Amino acid sequence: MDFDISNNIRTLSGTSRLAGVMGWPVAHSKSPRLQGYWLAKHGIDGSYMPLPVAPENFASAVKSLRDLGFAGVNVTIPHKQAVFDVCDELSVRAQRIGAVNTVTFAPDGKILGDNTDGFGFIENLRQSTPEIDFTSSPAMILGAGGACRAIIVSLLDENCPEIRLLNRTKSRAQALADDVNDPRIQVIDWNQAHHCLDDAALLVNTTSLGMIGQPPLEIDLAGLAAQAIVTDIVYAPLKTGLLAQAEAQGNRIVDGLGMLLHQARPGFHRWFGVDPAVTSELRDFVLASAQE
Repeated sequence: MDFDISNNIRTLSGTSRLAGVMGWPVAHSKSPRLQGYWLAKHGIDGSYMPLPVAPENFASAVKSLRDLGFAGVNVTIPHKQAVFDVCDELSVRAQRIGAVNTVTFAPDGKILGDNTDGFGFIENLRQSTPEIDFTSSPAMILGAGGACRAIIVSLLDENCPEIRLLNRTKSRAQALADDVNDPRIQVIDWNQAHHCLDDAALLVNTTSLGMIGQPPLEIDLAGLAAQAIVTDIVYAPLKTGLLAQAEAQGNRIVDGLGMLLHQARPGFHRWFGVDPAVTSELRDFVLASAQE
């Protein structure tokens, strides 16, 4: 044998901590690579695996994982709403956001649901732009989906004074604003975006526009203040057309990969007992999967 088998085979013990990500499909998920990096870095006896589960099997699968001794799971499309009916308890932020992406199986058997998307969004901005002040000026948000709602709730919790919400279908933005029910949210016509940029400190794209395979996001950023921060939750491509345009005119930009990485931290902490760091090495490792 011309290699040291101890360096090539990783085994699990009878006390290994187990977690994973449930979706349909789930093969595209970067979470196993991300969480696997942390498990290896911290020498943790555990495993995090992709768990493809069809919608009709979701509820029974969650309970089976609990009964098999899993510590918890992440939940992704199309299960983020269905998991509500499976959870015994929901965090306040999961209730406000209306979706669950992180499930923990408590020692007493209870299924606990949380949403960490807003946490990931805020932490990504804080790491990338430490000087950011969420309380100083309005934020402008494009979109009206689940991620948008999580971001709105997180910004409101950070005492953002005003949120300008725009969506191509205005009625969806209005419905979201009505549901969140906070007077700081102002719904604006999509075609009026260029009129409400001048005093915004933060511009956020939560739509799929600009993602690989999707139409570009067409917006004129000429009226955006020089000190404003522009972020896009899309990370394929890492630098979207929106970010390239903002960077070209001197604005600070924050890509969407950090949100993905930071939102994973609370779950990892609960399941494996370590609060992991988001580093440049982690970013490079997760991004490398696209070239493999």
